[in-house]
Amino acid sequence: MNRRDFVKLAGAALPAASAFGKINSKVNGVRLGVQSYSFRTLPLDEAIKGMVDIGIGECELTSLHVEPGFRPPAGAGGGAKKGEQKGEKKKSGGPNPAMREEQRKWRLSVSLDHFKDIKKKFDTAGVTLQAYNYSFNDSFSDEEIDRGFQFAQALGVKIITASSTVSCAKRVAPFADKYKIAVAMHGHSNIKDPNQFAKPESFEAAMAFSKYITINLDIGHFFAAGYDPVEYLTKQHARISNLHIKDRKKDQGDNTVWGEGDTPIKAVLQLLKTKKWNIPANIEYEYRGDDAVAEVRKCFQYCKTALA
Repeated sequence: MNRRDFVKLAGAALPAASAFGKINSKVNGVRLGVQSYSFRTLPLDEAIKGMVDIGIGECELTSLHVEPGFRPPAGAGGGAKKGEQKGEKKKSGGPNPAMREEQRKWRLSVSLDHFKDIKKKFDTAGVTLQAYNYSFNDSFSDEEIDRGFQFAQALGVKIITASSTVSCAKRVAPFADKYKIAVAMHGHSNIKDPNQFAKPESFEAAMAFSKYITINLDIGHFFAAGYDPVEYLTKQHARISNLHIKDRKKDQGDNTVWGEGDTPIKAVLQLLKTKKWNIPANIEYEYRGDDAVAEVRKCFQYCKTALA
């Protein structure tokens, strides 16, 4: 019986220790993982199976795979449509106020056992949960912010990644101090709004609020916004909790199949290898494709080749 068959049969009821042990997806010392958003067209169990099949041993888990009502995006074949970048749209449950309020009620009332059970699924599969993606924004109540840290504790992670704002980071900082859990702000490419995380100055402003406010550097978005991720990683590596690896065209260009864009993916990975920095490099598959598992597998192979 292979690991995938074991996971399929075992389910979440088995003890945390997998009969196959932890999957090791380090390549030449570089920690390669995946943002589970890459498997957004799949329910959580199928996403975990995909990680196991590919051989990826670390995961940054998106709340889309945790909260009720998870559905593949309409018409999706596994990736964002041309010209559509993740995070440039509203992320707080959509524009419908009633839906947003239902989401808030669920977050404030859900048992932490829900999250502990999810952790067991990953443990059984041999995949290490590395971070939880819970994107605080200005609509969050203080109670909703606090619950995000409780969710992270139940999942056994010490990092929350967030597509957030500078103003919200100021509110989040005291909770990060309270729980001693890092909140890594995820950047996009909107350089026109100073409240968004795109420019280095925005990250620096947020990091001044707390030593637990860190950076989730998305090298594709950062490059498309006009900045050099290699230079920035060299300067700020001590405050970068993890990377999102993707390929985009320069000057606000589209997501592309890896190797067809302009983002210096190989240079970033080689820098991690040379410097031996313990910074996870998480695959985030966002270009258009028909099979998420097949495309993430290609991205993983691209990383391995770049690190050879």
